[in-house]
Amino acid sequence: MTEKGLTTLNIKKLNKSKVYHYIYRKKATSKLQIVQELEMGLSTVSQNLRILEEEGLIERNGYFDSTGGRKAQAIRIVADFRISIGVGILKNMFHMIAADLYGNVICTDTIALPYSNSPGYYRQVTEKIREFIARNCFEERKILGVSIATQGIISPDHEKVTYGKIMDNTGMHLTDFSRNLPYHCHLEHDSKAAACLELWNHPELDSAVVFLLNRNLGGAIITNHCIHQGNSMHSGAIEHICIDPEGALCYCGNRGCLETFCSVDALEQEAGMSVKDFFQRLREKQSAQLTENWKNYLDHLAFAIRNLNLVIDAPIILSGYLASYIQEEDIDYLSECINLKSPFSLNRKEILVGIHGQYTPAIGAALFYAEQFLNGI
Repeated sequence: MTEKGLTTLNIKKLNKSKVYHYIYRKKATSKLQIVQELEMGLSTVSQNLRILEEEGLIERNGYFDSTGGRKAQAIRIVADFRISIGVGILKNMFHMIAADLYGNVICTDTIALPYSNSPGYYRQVTEKIREFIARNCFEERKILGVSIATQGIISPDHEKVTYGKIMDNTGMHLTDFSRNLPYHCHLEHDSKAAACLELWNHPELDSAVVFLLNRNLGGAIITNHCIHQGNSMHSGAIEHICIDPEGALCYCGNRGCLETFCSVDALEQEAGMSVKDFFQRLREKQSAQLTENWKNYLDHLAFAIRNLNLVIDAPIILSGYLASYIQEEDIDYLSECINLKSPFSLNRKEILVGIHGQYTPAIGAALFYAEQFLNGI
């Protein structure tokens, strides 16, 4: 192929990509809008729309209001043209979700299954994943891949867990799953997966500190619009910041880690009841003791946020299971505690709360394949 021919081909691919991504960003648009905003010729836009439609990537769905002439057709991407599967593995259960190209969750499921580093366990998980896909009638060709979020530090090549004290899953390997699945597979740390979701939901953020408020506490650092991994992949492990050297024993073997104060397990242990019951009684103001338990939790969380904000001057994102229980009054209290003793105030609007609850890591994991697909268009 001549240099001129290669250049022409590249330009065609670039134009196709520009048109698709413009439609993706706008959610719904018209041919005339594309022509005007991308400054492309009408024939070029028409040709690319035809190609994208023939490939099944876009659809014409509905009409815009008339401005005096013929109504313009609304052009959208086909959001479920491809589907990503996300799995979030915990000690006693695992979550499954299916997400479209916008990251919208199509369906979810939770399976009660205690973790065991054994072939039988991995076989059961992969069988349930295949059943989940079949039950929701997803064609195999539509599945981009299965991305698995687990508790534990992941190797740089995302092939295995190198540190897994919580679940005792050190050595868990991607092939434990992929050998039983006919799809591409990916392995991710649950906290980093949560950060992926929050970054997806807040694309305007350059930097942030993510607190994953799950049964076990987790964290992640976002810098320069990327998730910071670190030399050994343990950047953001805020759960092991020491709050009290004489405090309770953490699963890592040390005492007084933030994990022992701000995990869901720690809150339930102090309150003597499940989180669901705790918040129901707390909001109904049934117990002064529960109010004190919650205040104690928020005080320790504020202490950690205040100190981390001195190191990373950026918004704070409270994500995960517990985030769905947090109310505006809790954010107000946190903000007051943070700023009471800090030389630099943290704006109340810079404390963000995630909205996906317990499914956060699974959804964040699924976005790996959605993003990969979109980057390839």
